[in-house]
Amino acid sequence: MSAPAPSPLAIVDADPLPRQEEVLTEAALAFVAELHRRFTPRRDELLARRAERRAEIARTCTLDFLPETAAIRADDSWKVAPAPDALNDRRVEITGPTDRKMTVNALNSGARVWLADFEDASAPTWENVVLGQVNLSDAYTRNIDFTDPRSGKSYSLKADEELATVVMRPRGWHLNERHLVDADGTPVPGALVDFGLYFFHNAQRLLDLGKGPYFYLPKTESHLEARLWNEVFVFAQEYCGIPHGTVRATVLIETITAAYEMEEILYELRDHASGLNAGRWDYLFSIVKNFRDGGAKFVLPDRNAVTMTAPFMRAYTELLVRTCHKRGAHAIGGMAAFIPSRRDAEVNKVAFEKVRADKDREANDGFDGSWVAHPDLVPIAMESFDKVLGDKPHQKDRLREDVDVKAADLIAVDSLDAKPTYAGLVNAVQVGIRYIEAWLRGLGAVAIFNLMEDAATAEISRSQIWQWINAEVVLDNGEQVTAELARKVAAGELASIKAEIGAEAFAAGNWQQAHDLLLKVSLDEDYADFLTLPAYEQLKG
Repeated sequence: MSAPAPSPLAIVDADPLPRQEEVLTEAALAFVAELHRRFTPRRDELLARRAERRAEIARTCTLDFLPETAAIRADDSWKVAPAPDALNDRRVEITGPTDRKMTVNALNSGARVWLADFEDASAPTWENVVLGQVNLSDAYTRNIDFTDPRSGKSYSLKADEELATVVMRPRGWHLNERHLVDADGTPVPGALVDFGLYFFHNAQRLLDLGKGPYFYLPKTESHLEARLWNEVFVFAQEYCGIPHGTVRATVLIETITAAYEMEEILYELRDHASGLNAGRWDYLFSIVKNFRDGGAKFVLPDRNAVTMTAPFMRAYTELLVRTCHKRGAHAIGGMAAFIPSRRDAEVNKVAFEKVRADKDREANDGFDGSWVAHPDLVPIAMESFDKVLGDKPHQKDRLREDVDVKAADLIAVDSLDAKPTYAGLVNAVQVGIRYIEAWLRGLGAVAIFNLMEDAATAEISRSQIWQWINAEVVLDNGEQVTAELARKVAAGELASIKAEIGAEAFAAGNWQQAHDLLLKVSLDEDYADFLTLPAYEQLKG
């Protein structure tokens, strides 16, 4: 490892945290500073390119596969690097934030992989950012066992061979870390903070454990953004003396633009690529965001009516499986977000059947694994994939050459026979307010109405409200969606919450703030690219 110069980074507006000195070492911060110096300018260019592309979509209301990369798609000779043993069988993956309890429970869950999330399931308080790193390091050194002081329950890791393999998800390119700035006062991208601290402290440690530094890459919008990540990986490995190709990255195809560049994304990362994942809610959010001025043709119905069997969603998932297997990569399915009820067996029975049907469909379509949000769902998903895979670690040999997806198929939103409803508007407001309130308290993964919701859920909720207003949608009850109607529903929800939890708890929470923020990002004429950008300005800690 090259000798680092003193870090020019400063920690600002942050109270000291227990054990932060273990993470924020001079050497680690010097590494993050070098990532920032080398790669933030290109990050900034790519964010500007996103805006240019969005303007082009607004002008044309269409997307197509890129003509300039046709040769990459036509070349059958290239494949991604073979999966390391620890990532070869990914039939069930559990997702969740990196708090101490979740870390132990996820690693012990029986899932093959844990997506350790610094992104949508984690509100980026400085405490979550730094102590999440502490918890992962403690897990790898088996120093994470603890007793919950409130419940008295003890948490401890199972034997190493029974633990899930960790795939860590840093923040997306668009978010900065306001608490870590350079000499000019410019904040470091959150993606480079999360990746840099994790890689610096754990890359060699993971290799010694027979695993490696594995990552999920969120919110990617183009192969050029994947190329930037690849450059980060190459530099990081060289800087820390880690063999080239040690890093493995799974890219979430959760933006509509990335869906047209799946092969190119794998190509850019081919020495470091592991697979692609179908991220449902962010994908729908991205469709609304990019085609929000496309008129009735692009109006999405209630989010719960947009199942994975909708024709345009089916085109997306089948193209993903075909693309991955053609290139030797894993295809990972979407989230089962249900949270089992401790009080209602009938709710559980209905939900478990839906989860089973969803995972059966994915396994039969050729996916190599899938996501769940709760340990109780691991056996259900495991059964679906065990039936199809048997003793095989994956089904990359299923090339799905029967799949033929045209460019127009991916944006054929109007092929779905469902319309927006008043109940759907109410649900979008309910989930939006309840999620944002929890996020402002530092919680990124929140159980709402028996579903584990994260930031992607709030994004689709507020985007649909915005779209329905601007497209002058008429609901099933004959009412047109207007700003006034959205305000009326939001006021009703606020009153319902106050009645539900009581005046004292209501006053102690962030309910009015969450209500106001949801309405701001749902009603403002100038559509915010990400809800988390204005929300981060209000996040304490």
